[in-house]
Amino acid sequence: MDFNKITEQSSNYSDLEKKSINDLLTEINYEDQQVALAVQKTIPEIEHLVTAIVERMKKGGRLFYVGAGTSGRLGVLDASEIPPTYGVPPTYVIGLIAGGEHALRNPVEDAEDDEHKAWQELQEHDINQHDVVIGIAASGTTPYVIGALRNAKQNGILTAAISCNPNSPISAEADIRIEAIVGPEYVTGSTRMKSGTAQKMILNMITTATMIKLGRVKGNRMVNMQLTNKKLIDRGARMIMEELDLPYNQAKNILLLHGGVREAVESYKNNH
Repeated sequence: MDFNKITEQSSNYSDLEKKSINDLLTEINYEDQQVALAVQKTIPEIEHLVTAIVERMKKGGRLFYVGAGTSGRLGVLDASEIPPTYGVPPTYVIGLIAGGEHALRNPVEDAEDDEHKAWQELQEHDINQHDVVIGIAASGTTPYVIGALRNAKQNGILTAAISCNPNSPISAEADIRIEAIVGPEYVTGSTRMKSGTAQKMILNMITTATMIKLGRVKGNRMVNMQLTNKKLIDRGARMIMEELDLPYNQAKNILLLHGGVREAVESYKNNH
């Protein structure tokens, strides 16, 4: 199987340092516009994956992201945003990054070369056959990710790979292969750009669709938001106002009493 590392190919643009700021921004924006089209082509694979995640989560399964560098940070970011957005415990979606917490803010370049580390970390979470492991790597060659997928698959755990190169090594290890081919980066090899954007879009799609199918959204609202700040309390109160046709202050009081939009609406309807 041929492996063409498009993510490392030379940029389609040259002499960047000689360009005006407007030219730089315009060209980067043009390249970014190609990302959504590349992601669109992967929707069938994403649909297959989300269907499988929902099925497993309904049985108590979890979703694990595994990545290094930018890819790892994006996985941790997506995982960290699920509890406040959808009101689920932080154990539902878990992001693992090569090098651990330190690597979120600092480069730990050699951490990604350990093919055994990620599987050890997954075992610390008592990973089992109800869970799903998604490996994320723009290049598709990261040993930390390859090892996680290989071991997970050998242990009967569903695996998926998100990369930006066709026929990559991580795809070869995964049950479901999501390959968003975004082309060479504007700055040669800078995969935090188009590749990272593609990965972020795909992760958003996976967890948003999953949470909707798990009943964490009503209509088009985040009815399970955690009330962690004034903005979220205000948003929740306005959702209750609209749903129950109540004054703002009454809606806010009901929200604070019940701790969540769904609970507040159901309780109000049951008592009126």
